[in-house]
Amino acid sequence: MASDAMDGSAYYPCPESEGGWRTLEGAGALREVAGMDLAKLRAARDWNAALGITSSVVVIRRGYLIAEWYEKGAGPDTAYNIYSCSKSFTGTAYGILFEDSLRSQQGSEAGATLDTPAYAHIPQGWPLTDPRKEQITLRHLLSMSSGIAGESAGIFGVRTDPATSPFAAAVGRALLKLRDSGAAFSVSELAAEPGARWDYSDPAFAHLSLAFRNITGRELADFLAERVFRPIGIEGLSWDAIGLDDAIGRHTCPFSGVHITARELTRFGYLMLRRGAWRREQLVAPWWVELAARPSQTLYPNYGLTWWNNYKAEWWPSVPESAFAAMGYNTNLCCIMPSLDLVAVRVGMGPTEPTEFVSAPFLAAVAQAVVER
Repeated sequence: MASDAMDGSAYYPCPESEGGWRTLEGAGALREVAGMDLAKLRAARDWNAALGITSSVVVIRRGYLIAEWYEKGAGPDTAYNIYSCSKSFTGTAYGILFEDSLRSQQGSEAGATLDTPAYAHIPQGWPLTDPRKEQITLRHLLSMSSGIAGESAGIFGVRTDPATSPFAAAVGRALLKLRDSGAAFSVSELAAEPGARWDYSDPAFAHLSLAFRNITGRELADFLAERVFRPIGIEGLSWDAIGLDDAIGRHTCPFSGVHITARELTRFGYLMLRRGAWRREQLVAPWWVELAARPSQTLYPNYGLTWWNNYKAEWWPSVPESAFAAMGYNTNLCCIMPSLDLVAVRVGMGPTEPTEFVSAPFLAAVAQAVVER
């Protein structure tokens, strides 16, 4: 990853209201200064345009806005629900929390680590609906290995009837509704021992909002607004809350619901590219960025700690193995390629097929447009 993040030589963009990203004029300058071949990059634009879907693309290399393309009425101010890309925002909040714990900056966070038992901070789940839940750690939740059923059982989101708290359903105290059929499903019993099975589970991830609120006394969205969004110049982001006005309450949706423009999402990716640094502030610990981008378990190595990775270059063969990404429904994508000093963002209203495979030609085209490494 970029080594100059904290020495003052790295570039950081102004907020969009003050001018935003720096740019270059002409194919020659793009090639000489940014090391990008504009003609080769056209393949990425053609791929996105051929989809025929409202969407936005931004490519950043060496701190320069290399290209931005908008389709079907979209523009620089078009914000999208980036769905499961939001999970990477939640993971970043936890990375900051863990670093705060290590530094003992905030007494209420002292002792919060990856291996902290999650239900020690989720009183809403007691008494436990399955005694094995006591073994679930924050690491299990962040790595999708908690044993709580998810997409393998057809569970997407935490849908319930309007009078039922989605968080109550997530901790097993109410029924979930399957997205397509509306059939009821319970996660009161674990589908596997914690750490024994990988399953992409929104009910499991919902636990992270409750735990974060109980550990810090703050909502995920408010915490990140102070610690990340404002410092890096994100001005227009909104983040959905879910829940009812009941004993559990409404809380930040930890697995979806971030609404953001492509330009501002690149800021979040650029923060990760710069190993958590922004100007002379270390907003996210470098150890967390590196750990989150690596395989978090052996059950499904392509998943890190809320970030997807290009394990053995299996997903994106023409993209560096060090690449990692936030990915979500509708082929929303924020991909960081550290070895190329590059961030590529594609957000839109579709397609709905698995992002990791649909986006492969786009990411390959972007990587192959790099002419100076």
